[in-house]
Amino acid sequence: MHGDGTKLAITTSDMAQARLLDLTRSMRRAGRVATGIDRVELAYLKRFLQEDVPVFGLVRSPFGYLLLDRTGLAEISDKFHGIIPWGRADIWSSIWPGRSRAARQAESDLRRAAADRSTRHSLRAMLTRKLPRGYTYFNIGHSNITERVLRGIKRSGGEIHAMVHDVIPLEYPAYQRPGTVVSFRIKMQLLRGYADRLIYNSQDTQKRCEEQMLAWGAFPASIVAHLGVEPATPDPSALPPNAKLDCPYFVCVGTIEPRKNHAFLLDLWEQMGTGAPPLLICGRRGWNNDAVFKRLDQMRPFGVVRELPDLSDAALSALVQGASGMLFPSHAEGFGLPPMEAAQLGTRVLCNDLPVLHEILGDWAHFTPVSEPDLWVRNIKKWEKIQPNAKIRDGIPGPTWDDHFKTVLRLN
Repeated sequence: MHGDGTKLAITTSDMAQARLLDLTRSMRRAGRVATGIDRVELAYLKRFLQEDVPVFGLVRSPFGYLLLDRTGLAEISDKFHGIIPWGRADIWSSIWPGRSRAARQAESDLRRAAADRSTRHSLRAMLTRKLPRGYTYFNIGHSNITERVLRGIKRSGGEIHAMVHDVIPLEYPAYQRPGTVVSFRIKMQLLRGYADRLIYNSQDTQKRCEEQMLAWGAFPASIVAHLGVEPATPDPSALPPNAKLDCPYFVCVGTIEPRKNHAFLLDLWEQMGTGAPPLLICGRRGWNNDAVFKRLDQMRPFGVVRELPDLSDAALSALVQGASGMLFPSHAEGFGLPPMEAAQLGTRVLCNDLPVLHEILGDWAHFTPVSEPDLWVRNIKKWEKIQPNAKIRDGIPGPTWDDHFKTVLRLN
C-alpha cells in the first residue's frame, strides 16, 4: 500500500506540524482520467503519506465533512491509484442523483474510512477535537474554498496554505462555463483574506494573480514552486487501433475547450489539405465549444484528424514519444504540463508564445504566435520529414516533486 512504504526523513527545519490535506476535488473526480490539477493533489497525498508527520484528510460530502487519519488516507490513496478497487456504493450516496458510479463509490468508501465526521455547521468542533493547534491545512485543488471551511480552519488553530494554479477565469471570462467566473472570483477573494501563504506553480501565475488581488487590497505571502513533471512510462501496447501509425504524425494534448485553441489546428489542417500528416487530438471534450465538436464529429475514425479522448497515461506517453511534434496553441496557461511532459520524452514542441511556456521550457520549444499560422504550417511540414523516433537530443530534465516539496515544506 502507498501508506506503508519507506518514510522520508525530515529535519527540525522541515514542517513538523500536523498536515490536513483537502481531497474534495479527488473524491468528486474519482473514476475519471486525471487532469493536471488532479495529479498535483494526489502527488501531495503521496508525499504526505511518505513522511513521518501526522497527516489527515478533509473531504466535503453532501452531508457535511469527513476527516480521515493516516490509515484511512493510505487506503483511499490505493483506491485512487487503482491498486485496490472502490467498494460498494452505500444508500446515502444515491440521495443526490446525477453523479457517476465511481464518484458514489468513492464517497461511500470515504465515509467508511473516516476517523470522524461533522455536519456543515460543526466543522470547527471536529477539527479542534482531532487536530493539534498549529496544524497546516493544504488546499491544492481549487475545491472546497468557502468561508465556512476557511473560518473553521482558522478558529480551530490551523494555518491555510493554498495553491493557485492560474487566474485564467478572471483574465479570459469568455472561455469559461456559465457561473465559473463569479465562483472563481469569490474563491480568490476568500484566499486573499484567509490564506497564510499561497503556493504558485510558476512565476507567471504569481505575477498574474497578484495583479488581480492588488485591486482587492493586500495579498498573502507566497512562494513559487514549479510542479513535478513525471511522464508515465510509455507503453505502445496500450494504444487503441486508431492511434497506431507507421508514418509521421502530430499530437495535441488537453481538454477540448476554447482556451486550448483546437479550432486553430483544425484550420491549419484544412489549409494543408489532403497531404497533411495525421493529427491526433488527445483529450476529453469540455465546454463552450460546439463549433469545434461539430467539426470533430464530421471526422472519420481513421481519418487524418483523429480524436482520442480516454487514453491511459502509459498509452499517451507512448503516443507523445513517437510523435514528430506536440502542438500547443493554447491562448493561456498557468503551467503547461503537456508540453513539459513532451519535452521530457524528447519530443519537439511547437507552442504559442506565452511567458509561462518560456519560463518552464526554456529554449527547448519552438515558440510561434498563433497570429502567424503560416509559420506553424511551415514548421509542421518541416518536422513531418523527420522520422518520428529520430530525436535531435534527449529529453530535458524537468522539475521534480522532490524539488517542489523542498520549496513548499522547508518554510514551515
